[in-house]
Amino acid sequence: MSNLKSQISDYCLISEPSSPIEVTRTYLEMRDPSDLNPALSDDPLIKIEWQRNCSIELFRDLYREVGKNYFWTDRLPWTDEQIKTHLQQPEVSVWLMTYDGDLAGYFELKKEADGATEVAYFGLMPQFIGRGLGKHLLTCAVEQAWADGAKRVWLHTCTDDDPAALPNYLKRGFKPFRTEKYSVERSVPAA
Repeated sequence: MSNLKSQISDYCLISEPSSPIEVTRTYLEMRDPSDLNPALSDDPLIKIEWQRNCSIELFRDLYREVGKNYFWTDRLPWTDEQIKTHLQQPEVSVWLMTYDGDLAGYFELKKEADGATEVAYFGLMPQFIGRGLGKHLLTCAVEQAWADGAKRVWLHTCTDDDPAALPNYLKRGFKPFRTEKYSVERSVPAA
């Protein structure tokens, strides 16, 4: 029987029962453009462009690839129609960062009825992490939010995100305004 289990595990992900994991989510904000401590790169290979007509495939690929190491799952089951509806909202904009023509990261801004803008999603493709591009991308996201008329810019991160995320947000001038703890069930891969 153990030989059969070994053969099956070669082809399938076998998981042990899930165990609860505590996650801390931190909400951060900027209330004035002068709060931003910019960190822009002068590397001419970096380009950031608004994806005015972001394709469903690009949206799905960015979300999946940037979030795969951080348990981003809420949008994975979205249908093409759900993504299309989301992208057609005038308050949502998706911005793509490329490095020498390669997909490097993205951010999504969402304007809210109270005049705030949320940096709803933000991150780098795995191969671009640790190269100093996150601070540049975050600076551009915040500058764009202010340029679009935000009265406040906010975002959240959690202990599932990259360990460099929270320090980057704090260095750029974001201030925490709320934290919360919650538990998630995670399957543990079988040995």
